[in-house]
Amino acid sequence: MTTTGTVYLVGAGPGDPGLLTLKGLRCLQRADLVLYDGLVNPLLLRHTAAAAERTCRTATADGLRLPQDDINARLIAASRQGKTVVRLKGGDPFIFGRGGEEAAALAAAGVPFEVVPGITAATASGAYAGISLTHRGFASQVAFVTGHEDPAKESSSVDYELLAEFDGTIVFYMGLHRLEPIAAALMEHGKVAETPSCVISRATLPTQRIVDAPLAEIAAAVGAAGLHAPSLFVVGECVRRREAISWFERRPLFGKSIGITRPVHQAGPAIERCLELGAEPVLLPTIEILPPDDWSDVDAVLNRLAEFDWLVFTSANGVSSLLGRLWETGGDARRLGSVKLACIGPATAERLHEFHLRADLVPDSYRAEALADALRPHVSGRRVLWARADRGRDVLPEALAAAARFEQVVVYRHVDIAELPPEINSRIATGSLDWIGLSSPSIARNVQRLLADVECGNVKFASISPVTTAAAMEVGLEVAAEATTYTWDGMFEAIITTERLHA
Repeated sequence: MTTTGTVYLVGAGPGDPGLLTLKGLRCLQRADLVLYDGLVNPLLLRHTAAAAERTCRTATADGLRLPQDDINARLIAASRQGKTVVRLKGGDPFIFGRGGEEAAALAAAGVPFEVVPGITAATASGAYAGISLTHRGFASQVAFVTGHEDPAKESSSVDYELLAEFDGTIVFYMGLHRLEPIAAALMEHGKVAETPSCVISRATLPTQRIVDAPLAEIAAAVGAAGLHAPSLFVVGECVRRREAISWFERRPLFGKSIGITRPVHQAGPAIERCLELGAEPVLLPTIEILPPDDWSDVDAVLNRLAEFDWLVFTSANGVSSLLGRLWETGGDARRLGSVKLACIGPATAERLHEFHLRADLVPDSYRAEALADALRPHVSGRRVLWARADRGRDVLPEALAAAARFEQVVVYRHVDIAELPPEINSRIATGSLDWIGLSSPSIARNVQRLLADVECGNVKFASISPVTTAAAMEVGLEVAAEATTYTWDGMFEAIITTERLHA
């Protein structure tokens, strides 16, 4: 007999993926199926291995629409198949999110469920816009109001007379297309025309935009600015004071979009840093990292690891592949004996730390030439093993093979992505992607290949190192920023410097 699975109604927050709760994260990690709303940031799907399906209750550009009753039925059916289901909803499930309707449907069907609250759009939008919705000097109360009621209702249940007299902050959800009648109704019932108000569009995202105006002028101002949904309409004295505590829009790369060319499963640190700087990370992998077609050569080397004097890693992938295979085949760090470990840079050394190992040698400059120079005094007549990819520069064997007893073993493969998704090509062609990060010579060449038939608009390229810059130039890519520290963090710093120079 199949056990009924649990459905988790999880609030994803309003957009910034960092606003997901810890419990929401745990639910995603153990889910078998994720049904996510159109307003959910898809970057959150990095945290789950589950099948993920997008739902949208209104018609989208591609014509897709999924009625609420169909969503309810999908949740119930998946649960009865024994699946752990996460219903991932923008903001909070029970604040204008129809989570109550879904919970009622699950309860009526006898399906076990839990509700995981999320940060609702009003509080997050206010915080990211510099608006304290409550303030003991200006607003001791706050009201959340829908600006888009059920169209089946015969009459509005919003009491504009009461709201006009409300001495606090009013936040209208989903009211972008009804700004003029909402503002008119408030003023008709006595709200002063000069009352401060603003509309916050795409709150907590790098594309956040805010328009401030007196209540009587807000509809015209927003129309002229061309703001887009999702948005919130905020009315009250607290709006007047937002400039003093605005912080989000002052981040160094706020509003910029940056293509992250690392494989998706390795892009996490670059994505997080991008978000910290206020930029939009755009997943743009150009290669996949795969295991060898045949592990026999690797396994043979693992059985004699202790014979080597030095084990050399030129990427975090090499560390994960070799030492991961060691563990999978029943071995552990004891197999290394007295082998010394060399890494090309700090990111690779950090991956060693995850295996509770320390690098004996890391060069000051994070490139193969510097690693070869640093190793040369230590390896004369010694046995050296390089755990490498199936392709790449052969600087190490060319520099060290004459002095050392040098061996190499392929522990992972690079497989080129055949083509970019159409939406990425569209963004590049329309100039809505500002930067692409080139994090290796092979990635630079791949980017040029993938963009060969795409008009690149205003996109700029950032390089992680002089070697990568040289490879980019060879294939016709003009590099606008080059890292001085050869890491993704260094590349972001180079982008910041370039942006400031051209501000």
